[in-house]
Amino acid sequence: MQYTIKQFAELFRTTEHTIRYYTDIHLLPCRRDRANRRVFDEESVSWMQGITCLKRCGASIQDIKEYCRLCRLEESQENLRARYRIILRQRDQARKRVAEAQATAAYMDQKAKHYEDILAGRIPDDTNPGNWTLDDLSFSCMQREDNPEKCSYNQDNEKE
Repeated sequence: MQYTIKQFAELFRTTEHTIRYYTDIHLLPCRRDRANRRVFDEESVSWMQGITCLKRCGASIQDIKEYCRLCRLEESQENLRARYRIILRQRDQARKRVAEAQATAAYMDQKAKHYEDILAGRIPDDTNPGNWTLDDLSFSCMQREDNPEKCSYNQDNEKE
């Protein structure tokens, strides 16, 4: 199957500008039609899937370029090991992002429970920062001793 740049961008939920950039820096292979327009095929789809995966892991364009360069070289153990190191580094970045997302979700679960308690009348509404006092700030920090890095102030309101 062949794709125009517009179809290809839609397929990967990105912009035509991004696709042009990737082809211009030789990350993404494409052919040209008689009118010199970019045309993408299944090989382009395979490359874009790899690029997209690396990008979602947080890989820099430089790392993606290096990975693609290595993929285009003759197969060797050294080449394979170099690509493997890049994949391991990106896997570690992806795992860090997952851990950060889990921590964020857990924090939002706590916030949702707090709001549920307020809405149920079990505790007073203390969610508006405009109404907080120094005592409120110290109290909210003390409540989060189970995760001290989330609390950035001590009782004297000084940065810890």
